[in-house]
Amino acid sequence: MTLKQLKYFVSIVDNGLNITSAAERLYTSQPGISKQLKQLEAELGVQLFTRKGKSLSAITPAGQEVVARARKILQEVDNISSLASDLTGEQEGTLSIATTHTQARYVLPEVIKQFRERYPQVDLELHQGTSEQIAELVAANQVDFAIATGSREIFSGLTLLPIYHWHRIVLVPKGHQLTGEKKPLDLESLAQHPLVTYVFSLTGESSFKKAFRDKELEPRVVFTARDADIIKTYVRMGMGVGVIASMAYECKDEEDLKAIDAKGLFPEVTTWLGFPRDRVLRAYMTDFIHLFAPHYSLHMIRDAAGFETQKEVDELLKGVPLPVRGGCEDGADLAVNAIVRPS
Repeated sequence: MTLKQLKYFVSIVDNGLNITSAAERLYTSQPGISKQLKQLEAELGVQLFTRKGKSLSAITPAGQEVVARARKILQEVDNISSLASDLTGEQEGTLSIATTHTQARYVLPEVIKQFRERYPQVDLELHQGTSEQIAELVAANQVDFAIATGSREIFSGLTLLPIYHWHRIVLVPKGHQLTGEKKPLDLESLAQHPLVTYVFSLTGESSFKKAFRDKELEPRVVFTARDADIIKTYVRMGMGVGVIASMAYECKDEEDLKAIDAKGLFPEVTTWLGFPRDRVLRAYMTDFIHLFAPHYSLHMIRDAAGFETQKEVDELLKGVPLPVRGGCEDGADLAVNAIVRPS
């Protein structure tokens, strides 16, 4: 049994049992992967996949057991390589991050700029998707970090660090009737308008929907998108009233859009950074987290990465206040209520 065989086997599973796709991802040939797979099955004495003709149709129970252990072995190989690189002082490598459009567009640019200045030899990869897609990428070991919001349950296999809080704002064109209301905006008034907002999570109830349901209201959502810039475009067109993350409201948007505070309408949301619990973090990975969350010292980040359970991580970080990110409506791109600790 070789590491190459295990790597090929895991890649087949991660590519939907499609050997051609696995070969393309690994920059090798389909016959080469098929040969290694047959050799692995022969050596183990078990069938890892069921087959229909020349195609793989399903992973067997034995295959499920083997792939779980193969992932751990391959992760440990990566960990040893990472450890060796840090011990020799190497500052080269790749940092792969999966995140949402809002984080990539409005939050991460300054962090990435500072990181690149500090680590010019480290290549960065940024993958965008929904929270569910992000969780899948990390679980399949295709990225190093997940940066997302939403339920912690879908990131159950990761070490999760809460990074900051944010709130929603209601966005309307200037002159919209909601801007002329003398009383504070409430959900009853909002429910009377067509709404334009983010694509809803497929796992669990969104806090957006729950806020309306708790008031026994049914929001009329006429358009959803992952991208806040797209939402703002359709608000400008008059399709509906926008509900977006506060940090997505830029000062240039004030030319034709008006932001209405919605802190009291929807619950506060937390953005998390997560990584596999058995991952050894390179020095540059730890520094990236510190740049993104300076309220955590480097020592705290290293301790959190070494814990085996999320409960231990939560206990370590529970006394650290989180920043609250806002947009132009707060008078700055970042409103901070955080204690910045020395590293």
